[in-house]
Amino acid sequence: MRIVFMGTPEFACASLRLLLAGPDQVVGVVCQPDRPRGRGLSTIPPPVKTLASSHGVPTLQPERVRDAAVVDALAAMAPDVIVVAAYGKILPRAILELPRLGCINVHASLLPRHRGAAPIQWAILSGDAETGVTIMAMNETMDAGDILLIRRLAIGADETAGELTDRLASLGADALREAIEEVRAGRSQRRPQPSDGVTFAPRIEREHARLEWSHPTDEIVRRVRAMAPAPGAFTVCLGQTMKVHRARHAQGSPVGRAPGTVLGAAREGLLVACGDGVVCIEEVQLEGRKRMTVRAFLAGHPVAPGTLLGSG
Repeated sequence: MRIVFMGTPEFACASLRLLLAGPDQVVGVVCQPDRPRGRGLSTIPPPVKTLASSHGVPTLQPERVRDAAVVDALAAMAPDVIVVAAYGKILPRAILELPRLGCINVHASLLPRHRGAAPIQWAILSGDAETGVTIMAMNETMDAGDILLIRRLAIGADETAGELTDRLASLGADALREAIEEVRAGRSQRRPQPSDGVTFAPRIEREHARLEWSHPTDEIVRRVRAMAPAPGAFTVCLGQTMKVHRARHAQGSPVGRAPGTVLGAAREGLLVACGDGVVCIEEVQLEGRKRMTVRAFLAGHPVAPGTLLGSG
């Protein structure tokens, strides 16, 4: 088959590698444009572009996927199927109707739960015990197409979004392999998504990463995990924005102390009062600085008991 692949971040690379190593021909790749990134704001290509270029596959990077010129370029590639994995934009009908075998999507959730741009982060934020990958036939409604197959995966108790993303990327590639084989053989079986259990996973914005110390410990620890490694959960400490990369539940009671109050420094971290208990912060990062353990941080930035985080 002639396949066009559409994807942008590292998550999508596992699926693209699978297709590049398979018997079908990847005739083109579509990904988001190069963007300024990092402290120096250097223009960096998306991981999918780098991978495609290393295999000599032509790449399109349109700002607007709906433009007629983009549709014409894809039509010229004459794809039998379009595979989409974390591309980042909704496809118009003109593209969905191009391939004779349709467009299929690798989505990192158990649809219809967590439709949207950030299903991995929202699975952790929601306290889900499991997640997985859904391979679906795409339509014009976001993540609402018929299900081709589902693969499930338990979420580790301390697993971060970054760690879970890596495992789901691998699971997604395995699921895609099976789905492509069924499409090629003409034996794909579709089933509509159930109408019950629909939830949404919108794009992560800065405020989603802010730690609210009045919230329960479970929620705070989940937020730290969901935002790691990027964008990073954050609070304010001694007037500076401080990312919190690792945190866990700790023994103790916050009775009589305002949420966000530093209760003391344990051997392995900073103890902070929250809504219903105590959180131990283990790894942090100040703006413009490297990530470090709390022990290393406290050596250069003494934080006295009674200091209030999240203020100022």
